[in-house]
Amino acid sequence: MNARILTTATLALAITAVLPAKAADPQLLNLVMPDAKVLAGVNVDQAKTSPFGQYVLSQMQSQNQEMQKLEALTGFDPTRDVHELLVATNAVSAATADAANNQTGLFLARGNFDAAKITAAATADNGITETYKGVTIIEDPKATHGVAFLNATLAVAGDLANVKAAIDRQNGGPSIPAALAVQVNHWSSTEDAWAISTVSPASLHAPAGAPNVPGLNGAGTFQTIQSAAGGVKFGAMVVVTAQATADNAQDAQQMGDALKMLAMLAQMQAAKDPAAAALAQSLQITNSGSTLNVSISLPEDQLQQVVKPKANVRRAEKAIKQM
Repeated sequence: MNARILTTATLALAITAVLPAKAADPQLLNLVMPDAKVLAGVNVDQAKTSPFGQYVLSQMQSQNQEMQKLEALTGFDPTRDVHELLVATNAVSAATADAANNQTGLFLARGNFDAAKITAAATADNGITETYKGVTIIEDPKATHGVAFLNATLAVAGDLANVKAAIDRQNGGPSIPAALAVQVNHWSSTEDAWAISTVSPASLHAPAGAPNVPGLNGAGTFQTIQSAAGGVKFGAMVVVTAQATADNAQDAQQMGDALKMLAMLAQMQAAKDPAAAALAQSLQITNSGSTLNVSISLPEDQLQQVVKPKANVRRAEKAIKQM
């Protein structure tokens, strides 16, 4: 194991890979930066009750070597020890992140943490520590990112500036705007995993290695999205719900038409990809003014077949480019 276990990227991979309800933990929410642009949460405990959630957990355990090494040294296992995750960022583009001295965001977790054991393992592997307002922050050797345990059940990770700011807020009240808090309460109360963007998804800085989606990352129909939210509810039938707000009703209608075209193309390829065709057939699209509402439902075993092949992503990219 090396000091990369202390970086935001690795911690994000370790915990957010646990794709699976209850409302978001207020104490976690109070630690979020007041100008957050994107929020996402996962009810990890709920994921454990779902066969599909268990499938994703098993994939994470088998494929993430860094987490296997961390568990061997410290006994920490995110699939067992993390109950809820909240992710937040206020950097909406690469330029914004650079201008903010590489501030990338926060990863907030509620769980069971043996801080002393994790700290000892980290410092033995070139990690360093800093005490900030009575809280020990475990940092990477370059002191750019860190992890802090505010108590035995609350962990904060991210770039150092945001971690320290979260520590400053730990004894305060709600920090995000009331309107955003209402959205968080709605989506986190109805979904097992959820995400909210108060800005256009096209303006977001995608993580390294994330697939390129032409409709969002370049010029295209979906560039008119001004804000978006969505969630996943797990069970025998997995239900994905999404909502996007466009500039106007016409743009929202065009987005809906584009999605219907994609669904039609997928169903035409049913012989080659029956799982994707079944997913397309379950697609429900409605418009209400400038708001586009989308929902998809699929049995868990079929969803596993959809998410496995990388070829599905390539086919979607090609279809969007053709529009």
